[in-house]
Amino acid sequence: MPDPKPPAPGSEAPLLRAVQGAEKSFLSGRRDREQDLESAVRIFLEILRGFEELDFSGPCVTVFGSARFSDGHPYYETAKELGQRLAEEGFAVMTGGGPGVMEAANRGAREAGGVSIGCNIQLPKEQVPNPYLDKFVEFEHFFVRKLMLVKYSSAFVVMPGGFGTLDEAFEVVTLVQTEKLESFPIVAMGGSFWNELREFITDTMLAAGTISEADLDVMQLADDVETAIKIIRQSTNSR
Repeated sequence: MPDPKPPAPGSEAPLLRAVQGAEKSFLSGRRDREQDLESAVRIFLEILRGFEELDFSGPCVTVFGSARFSDGHPYYETAKELGQRLAEEGFAVMTGGGPGVMEAANRGAREAGGVSIGCNIQLPKEQVPNPYLDKFVEFEHFFVRKLMLVKYSSAFVVMPGGFGTLDEAFEVVTLVQTEKLESFPIVAMGGSFWNELREFITDTMLAAGTISEADLDVMQLADDVETAIKIIRQSTNSR
């Protein structure tokens, strides 16, 4: 696994160095034009670095999920089994690169001999890279990281998680809904975890007319790993 530490001072050009808090500074409101232009260059270089580091062959599935479920938790075990089965089916497994569900999916893929990829994010807590990564890139900007998590994958699995997981899931759903992204399968796993959210989408959003009936089918539910694999395999085989 590549060294996740920032490069030593002076080892590369200043604009290529990771800058702690760069995204917070960028989103702090109106700034000098020069500051925004410098941020734009940093973001561009961060995207280029992602393209360069995430150079791999074969199909890929991204798994989203919480960093807060530890080894032995049912969701951890499900994600681990999912990673294993995806690897056996010939898919690389990409996650946010952190602990919890992300670690479990990467672990399952690596232990099954598959390709395990992580797109990590610099955060004050929780988000340290897990030890089961073949390829690893650390990002400063959330939106650049999400770009990489979406760009390289032809299917997405959403495991139980918090605001970050929901943000990732609904961004992918929106991209498919608005036809900015191919109609790749988006599979929600975790059983009853999603029941009340599904009810809100149906009973509130659909009832109010903010989404259409067809939008309900953008994300599919899977109660077990084999069902998720079947949905993903059927979709990829049809392309």
